[in-house]
Amino acid sequence: MSSQQDEMQSGVISAETAKTLDGLFKERVQRSAQKVAYRYFNSTCEEWSDYTWQQMYQFIARWQAALKKEALAPGDRVAVMMKNCPEWVMFEQAALGLGLVVIPLYTDDRVENAAYVINDANVKLLLLEGAHQWQQFVAIRDQIEGLRRVVLLKSFEQSDMNLRDDVVVSAWDWLPAQAGEVHHVPTDPHSLATIIYTSGTSGRPKGVMLSHHNILSNADSCLQVVPVLADDLLLSFLPLSHTFERTSGYYVPMMAGATIAYARSIPQLQEDLLTIRPTLLISVPRIYERVYAGIRAKLAEGSELARWLFDTAVAVGYSRFEHQQRRGKWQFSHLFWPVLKKLVADKVIGKLGGRLRFVMSGGAALSAEVSRIFIGLGLPILQGYGMTESSPVVCANRLTDNVPASVGLPIPGVEVKLGEDKALLIRGPNVMLGYWNNPQATQAVISQDGWLNSGDIASIDAQGHITITGRLKEIIVLSTGEKVPPADMEAAILRDPLFEQVMLIGESRSYLSVLAVLNFGRRQEFMAHYGLDGDLTNAQQRQQIEEILLEKITQQTSEFPGYAKIRRVAIVQEPWTVENGLLTPTLKLKRAKVLEKYQAEVNRLYAGH
Repeated sequence: MSSQQDEMQSGVISAETAKTLDGLFKERVQRSAQKVAYRYFNSTCEEWSDYTWQQMYQFIARWQAALKKEALAPGDRVAVMMKNCPEWVMFEQAALGLGLVVIPLYTDDRVENAAYVINDANVKLLLLEGAHQWQQFVAIRDQIEGLRRVVLLKSFEQSDMNLRDDVVVSAWDWLPAQAGEVHHVPTDPHSLATIIYTSGTSGRPKGVMLSHHNILSNADSCLQVVPVLADDLLLSFLPLSHTFERTSGYYVPMMAGATIAYARSIPQLQEDLLTIRPTLLISVPRIYERVYAGIRAKLAEGSELARWLFDTAVAVGYSRFEHQQRRGKWQFSHLFWPVLKKLVADKVIGKLGGRLRFVMSGGAALSAEVSRIFIGLGLPILQGYGMTESSPVVCANRLTDNVPASVGLPIPGVEVKLGEDKALLIRGPNVMLGYWNNPQATQAVISQDGWLNSGDIASIDAQGHITITGRLKEIIVLSTGEKVPPADMEAAILRDPLFEQVMLIGESRSYLSVLAVLNFGRRQEFMAHYGLDGDLTNAQQRQQIEEILLEKITQQTSEFPGYAKIRRVAIVQEPWTVENGLLTPTLKLKRAKVLEKYQAEVNRLYAGH
């Protein structure tokens, strides 16, 4: 049987068959026209609604007809700044089919950052959710050059009429009532499809140029190691502007013919999980950490018996997992799993919808403790690793070869090796074309023979499993010369639910310290327990609080080397957010910005040293 026949039988569309990202959509429509493609919450009738692949294609034709009226040429850049929804897909597919280059923007990013991207890429057309977003741009309108059209998905309200001008139009006035065939202009798989601007934890973001083939080859390889099926249902809630979601939660399901449901919002995620009951979930660690923190909080309020039952279920479940992975022996306690599953595991997993086959984690390191809890409860969690510059997936754990402390083996077609300072080097068809208008930055990270320097420090075991141990730029070098990767220690501290956010500091100092944001609810309980009012202006009380916190931190970090001992801690009152400029849109910590903002606290922690 030929590979093409194999493909038709499996229902999976290969990168070779698709050729381009819009070609992938076209091929899926031909194969699955009447199957449900997308599920979304219709706010007009207050219920969940579906679109088939054929219905989506008809909408794409209308979006494409509207784009053609704007006299855009292949290669022109268009941007989208909306939350996940079917219209995001319609716009992108329509643009790709005309040979336009799509630039995704984060909806919660600061408008100044979005304006920088629009100018840097010379964006001609921008799609926004509504007038509330455009109003933020109005204040800096004179700083944006080259933008010829702004399309608002939602119609103008009466109160928004003052925002109307010749550039801004409502999508429903802009879209034609009907349209003809969908056009597919690009034929070269290696042509530029998208520019994705990196979050920029330091300095201005850089535009990562990805071709159709970069992304398609990556999605194709992912499907060879992660079994996404045609009858799977994914709940999408990471922003589509995040490369991890765009490849793994959008193109991969399209290749497999699976259905995607778009969550309403993170605050409504719990309710959406119970309603949609997904079979697969893709997320960054923060979501799993929140679920874990909720479990721990509930257990803390419960009986000792409940805690014992939970811990026993996790221990037995994880032991079974190790046995199934051929790393551990069969234990007599495994016989009790059916009972423990019914009493404990099914109730916890039921709150995630009860139908999950496995979940994936990427974008940042997942703590071993969180991973152990989910796996112990019978829900496989597959951690992987990637970066925007690699489209993004480089490696991933498999269901049959899952080493939770690692980020797995390289995916098919991708090579890895360790370079200078044990930096992980990557080579494959998924490696970017380069940085937009920045050849110097491109040459700094991609060698002449095609190796991409990730900037992450790694180790590779005898079987090829990769473990990320730190980031070159984030390594803290103490004045003693000892090097400390902060991420692992920060993850250990966050196992205590009292801590909401923490940042390890100590560069060129003789010891380590921590800046800590406390969980609001837990902070009140903590203060009441020790008979404190939380007044940090009282030096004596502040010292008492910090000494107690330091003891808690010491307990969580006891497994780290002696030179990595944390000696001081300072409470930070204000949470670190995207809005106050201390987190990137992908929720990564802007360490330099935090240090700058809290320089006085840092000076206090090291006064006299």
